Amino acid sequence: MNYPSKLIEEAVLEISKLPGIGKKSALRLALHLLKSDKSQTQNLTEALSNLREKTTYCKTCHNISDQEICNICGSHRRDQSIIAVVQDTRDVLAIENTSQYSGQYHVLGGIISPMMGIGPNDLNIDSLISRIEQNPEVKEIILALSPTMEGDTTAFYLQKRLRDFPLKISTIARGIPIGGDLEYTDEITLGRSILSRIDF
Repeated sequence: MNYPSKLIEEAVLEISKLPGIGKKSALRLALHLLKSDKSQTQNLTEALSNLREKTTYCKTCHNISDQEICNICGSHRRDQSIIAVVQDTRDVLAIENTSQYSGQYHVLGGIISPMMGIGPNDLNIDSLISRIEQNPEVKEIILALSPTMEGDTTAFYLQKRLRDFPLKISTIARGIPIGGDLEYTDEITLGRSILSRIDF
C-alpha cells in the first residue's frame, strides 16, 4: 500500500499491530485521528500513556487495578467466603457482566500449557494458597477456567494443591447453551451435559 506520508505509514504500522486490526482499518483510524480535533488525539494519547504508566495489579487477587487493592477486593459487599479462580482479567469482566456472582476473584495470569512453556510456577498459584491460609473465612473455591485441555490440566493441578484445605472445590457448569439445539451440539459437550445433569 502506498501512503501519502511517512508519518501516516508509521501510524498505520503501529495501529495495525493491535489485535483484530488490519492495515485498512488502521489507515481508517489514522485518517480519522488526523481529521479530528487535536484535543481528541491528545486525550487518546494521554489515556494510553496513563494506561501504561499508572495501571497496576491488585496485591490480593492480581486483577488489573489503579490502586494496591482493587474495588472488588476492597468492597465490604462482596462475599469473602467464595473465590472464583480465573485465567485473566477478561474472565473477571465476563463474570461481572452477568451480575450473578458476588464473591471474590483470583487471577492466575494464564493456564498451565507445556506447549507454550507455561508451568505452575509461572502462575499466581502460590499467592492463592497463601490467601487461603491467611483467611479462614474462605469456604469455597470455584475453578472458573475454560473447558480446554490446558484449563482442565490447570483445574486438576489446583484441585491437588487445595485438597488438604477444608474447602468446597467446585467448577463452573458445562453444557448446552440457552437457546441451543441438541442436534447442533458437539458430542463432548452433550455427553458432559448428560453426566452433569441437575434436578428439574
